[in-house]
Amino acid sequence: MKVWIKYLIGIALGIAAYFILPTKVSSVGVVISGISEFAVRFGRYSLMPLLFFSASYAFFRLRDSRTLLKTSSWTILLVFAFTLILLVMGIMSALIVKIPRIPITGERMTELPSVSIRSLLMQIFPYSGFDSLKDGVYLLPAFVFAGFAGAGCASDKDSSKPVISLFESASRLCYGISSFFVEWFSVGMIAVSCNWILSARPYFESRTFVPLVILLTVDFVIFAVVVCPLVIRLVCKDPRPFRVLYASICPLLASFFSGDSNISLQIAMRHGRESLGIRDETNSFTFPFFSIFSRGGTSLVISICFVTILGSYSGLDIKVEDVVWLFMSAFGLSFMLCSLPSGGTFVALTILCTMYGRGFDAGYLLFRPVAPVLCSFAALFDVTSALYGSYITAVKTRTIDHNEIRHYI
Repeated sequence: MKVWIKYLIGIALGIAAYFILPTKVSSVGVVISGISEFAVRFGRYSLMPLLFFSASYAFFRLRDSRTLLKTSSWTILLVFAFTLILLVMGIMSALIVKIPRIPITGERMTELPSVSIRSLLMQIFPYSGFDSLKDGVYLLPAFVFAGFAGAGCASDKDSSKPVISLFESASRLCYGISSFFVEWFSVGMIAVSCNWILSARPYFESRTFVPLVILLTVDFVIFAVVVCPLVIRLVCKDPRPFRVLYASICPLLASFFSGDSNISLQIAMRHGRESLGIRDETNSFTFPFFSIFSRGGTSLVISICFVTILGSYSGLDIKVEDVVWLFMSAFGLSFMLCSLPSGGTFVALTILCTMYGRGFDAGYLLFRPVAPVLCSFAALFDVTSALYGSYITAVKTRTIDHNEIRHYI
């Protein structure tokens, strides 16, 4: 059975459980939330070992073959390109399609979330390199440590043969373990999807946010079905770009209901290798890089929400200088969320409103009832960017062995 079918069955059972169980009872909701948290921890369990050993061996292979610069250049270029495309799509769609005003609330949050650039930079280089492997949430320190380890082995292959063999063997072992967790996380999707509907209940009980969700859905369809395949046709001259979208079904399902980029990373890496045929050295480099830095989906979502906030508070058309400020701010914020694999979208919206001020500093509260839905859509865009971006990088660096669609997992 295809992996995406297993996940789809798990999601269907979770949705059915929501309607069968007495979810309005607080104790039932607590139990569902606890099981969902356990499932998320289960899904993340094997990520850090896989990331470190696979990325270390990938850095070694890329530097040894002298393709590290080319691979990293294409990856960085595509991260910026997809972020810019999504941000422009978000601002344009919000300006063209006028979302109805959202009723203003007088509620305020006592503690505002924030992102410390200094803290993010300091965590990249802790006092010990081994400390970078302790945090299972912020992946950048472990990725940097893996880069130094792999590149260091390539500089002296003779003395590093035992370490290289260790990285290769451990990478294969961790990949096998990760495949096991990816398969069985489909069972955890029952609790995850049930908890998602439970947390998104305010959206289902109110029609206020229906136009927003419709707009996000249309934007996603345009991006995944039109924009990305067109980019592949133009850049890669590939006559069958939609096979990437087919390989993305399972990662998209997991990312939408979990809203967690770390969980979807393992699933995307497996589909990149076994479905799309991306070779290990590229697969283990590009997917973590996209997962850490590519948050174009967040920039799209917060730009739409911010334009809606301005319209809900003032009812006036947004000015050109506000559009420029929004573009620059949303673009910069999207790269500061690397330590937040989940929930980063609402945090970014909060920071954006606080930065803008002018009486709009509490505008983010308008969207707190649908924060899980916003995070889910942002994750959808981000995973789509990662799959298409990694595929393009693999094609341009000639590190891909195409599989027939019937052989996709």
